[in-house]
Amino acid sequence: MTYVVTESCIKCKYTDCVEVCPVDCFYEGENMLVIKADECIDCGVCEPECPPEAIVPDTDGRASKWVELNKEYAEKWPNITRKKDAPADADSFKGVDGKFEKFFSPNPAG
Repeated sequence: MTYVVTESCIKCKYTDCVEVCPVDCFYEGENMLVIKADECIDCGVCEPECPPEAIVPDTDGRASKWVELNKEYAEKWPNITRKKDAPADADSFKGVDGKFEKFFSPNPAG
């Protein structure tokens, strides 16, 4: 088992999870984070730290569509090892449905 970041992270991009990760397995896109499965040690400390509850085990039914996305973008985006401020409008995107189709950006953090 490993953990994946789901659609709930898009446009929220809180980095509380990054701060607690003991192996620095998070990678940063323009408006979301992903987890590199090969680096994740399945400790689970990131999951409860995520304000929009975007991190789930890959065995969770919500994870299936996100496993490949996390794998693909963890190879393209830069590693993030320190907490950053969330976007100013992050709270307004918590709980919004359909964020992938509306807002996902394949661009790395800039």
